[in-house]
Amino acid sequence: MEVPAHRAAVLLLLLLALITVHSQEEEEEEVAHDEELQEEQQVIETWTQNVKACTCDCESADATSRIPTAASPLLITPSPPQGHPWSCMPECPYHRALGFESGSVTSDQISCSNMDQYTGWYSSWIPNKARLNNQGFGCAWLSKFNDLHQWIQVDLKEVSVVSGILMQGRCDADEWITKYSIQYRSVETLNWVYYKDQTGNNRVFYGNSDRSSTVQNLLRPPIIARYIRLLPLGWHTRIAMRMELLMCTNKCS
Repeated sequence: MEVPAHRAAVLLLLLLALITVHSQEEEEEEVAHDEELQEEQQVIETWTQNVKACTCDCESADATSRIPTAASPLLITPSPPQGHPWSCMPECPYHRALGFESGSVTSDQISCSNMDQYTGWYSSWIPNKARLNNQGFGCAWLSKFNDLHQWIQVDLKEVSVVSGILMQGRCDADEWITKYSIQYRSVETLNWVYYKDQTGNNRVFYGNSDRSSTVQNLLRPPIIARYIRLLPLGWHTRIAMRMELLMCTNKCS
């Protein structure tokens, strides 16, 4: 059956309109992606310029005094792995808490694996409860499953410089994470990247040995990203944690 000329013209116009809309959407996505990459580069350049005059002082006696005292009265820095002593690496001179404990980090910024399965009793132990020094029932994030496929994730809302992590176990039971790794990315569409050690292997961070002490792990060098993901590698009884992220400040004196 032949299509009338006017109908064919209408169909052609509709097809051209769809192609134009699709092309515009692709261009908008490319522009948004380029803007995110430019934002990341700007953060990198700004941070580098502001800290380049700061010395790398791995043995500074007052290093712990630069950590916000409000984060915890007790900070424990794990020893380096046997046979791999720390050498002097670039580090952030000063740190501030992101806001897990203060509440400035909102619930929509924190997510975890299997979020849709946090029902019933587990609804009181969602990732939003993973806040340093949180107390009472539902004082921590408890993973629904205890295996190597679990994670908790933070969206910083913009590309930022993350310089450390503080971690505690569950406040009312002997459950905590003993070791973990970190992934990060700057754009949601990009693949996750593991934080590496000096040998190029995925860095293993050592966590808690009790429910209440705060374990501090500084990132040397710091991570420049928008999304941070913690992946438990070992745990006592159950995957459970309270946490705070430390952000780099530009102050050098």
